[in-house]
Amino acid sequence: MWEGIKSSMAASRKRKICLPSIFFILFYFISYKWETVSTDGVEYCDKLRLGQYRCEGPKINDETQEPENCTDLVAYVDCKPAPSIYCRFSNGTEFKFSGEEVGFQKPIPCRNVSGYSYKVAVALSLFLGWLGADRFYLGYPALGLLKFCTVGFCGIGSLIDFMLISMQIVGPADGSSYIVDYYGARLTRLTITNETFRKTQTGP
Repeated sequence: MWEGIKSSMAASRKRKICLPSIFFILFYFISYKWETVSTDGVEYCDKLRLGQYRCEGPKINDETQEPENCTDLVAYVDCKPAPSIYCRFSNGTEFKFSGEEVGFQKPIPCRNVSGYSYKVAVALSLFLGWLGADRFYLGYPALGLLKFCTVGFCGIGSLIDFMLISMQIVGPADGSSYIVDYYGARLTRLTITNETFRKTQTGP
């Protein structure tokens, strides 16, 4: 009996010793885990929300009216996080920004343009369409020759082509887009918004 009492007292003493140790280990683990989460919680710069960064407008080529670095229908613009924003670069490096450093590059859509002017195509279709000049210009020599020989299919083909080219249904034969006065503008959407890039003014 005496042995049983001694063993129960020893077990109670062990519990008293182990309990604070367990609490200490749990506290240390939780605090370490919280610190790790708070450190790893720094977002990548390209994941910032609107208002936490500003992007510079792309440099527009005056001839093509598209961003100069347009490749595969995508162009990239430099974006600068706001002052005191803390985020990570794509390589994982953390940095606190002052508002002047580039944090990431944002992709924007652009069009594939190879040099065909929308204005020229419409003008040729209107005035010389009966000779097939519009089709020759857009890279359809067979149709252009056929229109030339038939005087624009007796005028009916010229009228149809004029409507199709004006509505941009018919475009260049190489699949590219027309050069237009405003970036991204189409005949069915000629509105000017904050996302519209104006052509560089060359005169007063």
